[in-house]
Amino acid sequence: MSDAPHNLEPEVTPTTADAERGHRLVGRLVGTGIVIGAIGLAWIVYSNLVRHPRTDDAYVRANTIGIAPHVSGPIISLPIVDNQAVEEGQVLFVVDPRPYEAALESARAEMLLTDLEIEGLEGAVSASAAELAEREADAAYAIQYLERVRPLLAKEFVTANQVFEAESRATASKAAVARARFELEQARKNLGEFDGANARRAAAAARLYDAQLNVDYCTVRAPFDGYVTNLNIAVGEYANEGQQVFALVDDRNWYVMANFREVFLEEIRPGMRAEVYLMSYPGRAFQAEVQGIGWALWQENGRSVRGLPDVEPNLNWVRLAQRFPVRVTLEPPQGDYPYRMGQTAVVTIKGFESGPNP
Repeated sequence: MSDAPHNLEPEVTPTTADAERGHRLVGRLVGTGIVIGAIGLAWIVYSNLVRHPRTDDAYVRANTIGIAPHVSGPIISLPIVDNQAVEEGQVLFVVDPRPYEAALESARAEMLLTDLEIEGLEGAVSASAAELAEREADAAYAIQYLERVRPLLAKEFVTANQVFEAESRATASKAAVARARFELEQARKNLGEFDGANARRAAAAARLYDAQLNVDYCTVRAPFDGYVTNLNIAVGEYANEGQQVFALVDDRNWYVMANFREVFLEEIRPGMRAEVYLMSYPGRAFQAEVQGIGWALWQENGRSVRGLPDVEPNLNWVRLAQRFPVRVTLEPPQGDYPYRMGQTAVVTIKGFESGPNP
């Protein structure tokens, strides 16, 4: 055996040293690339968030109206159920029309009587006009006779008594004309003719129209396409005039009220495209358009109390950005994906399709 000591450390060759240095260099480059990529990705995400604001504080909305009858009475027909879709003009419920039908028949009879009364008054006007014409003719003859006999008194062809009688007849005939003219005016006023229309007939026609309206109001129809909601009545319920019976959701216009922080409002303009995701339909995007941005928010601090501003004496050092509602109009609903009020939404503002509107 040889007495020479054994060298336990591996011999490092130039090739091995170069490989290690290469590995360290690649590691440094990869690490640097990861850091730069993370910074770049963060910048891209931040820039995209600023240019395309996004919020999950958003909910689907629609306009609702309260359905109330114009007339009072018990409900005798209710052909709908709660949550039912209805079309414009569809019957929602019917109020007992019998009292209003009786009032309508009374108004029709009153209209007929009014026509007969007008015919009688028109006859009275004609008679008064004829009476006035006769009195005017008598007055003209009396005046003409007086003018003939008055010169004859000086020649003693007539007596003073005859002249006096002629003067009396002329004066009386003038008074009769005045009385006949007054009676004609009264007859015309009683007739009620004004500006080519008869006031009596117009009043009776208005009462008839009102009675017909009340009969028509007994049948309550849907004013637009929508959905019945909060229907808690049955046939026999007494409906009061002007009091809501149930609500109707307007299916014509759906929108999302998205609350954006005020720091993003500079990037939001009416007419911009928006993309909406609903929690009810995961993975499906709905197209929308920004309709407008809210102009006011209720603030507890600074409210008026008895005409004076109520301002708190302290001020928080941390100022939180307010959220303003942005109304985003949704595309028309599709059969398989109906909208419902209150659905949770996520809204992203995409901007204008081809630059901002002029």
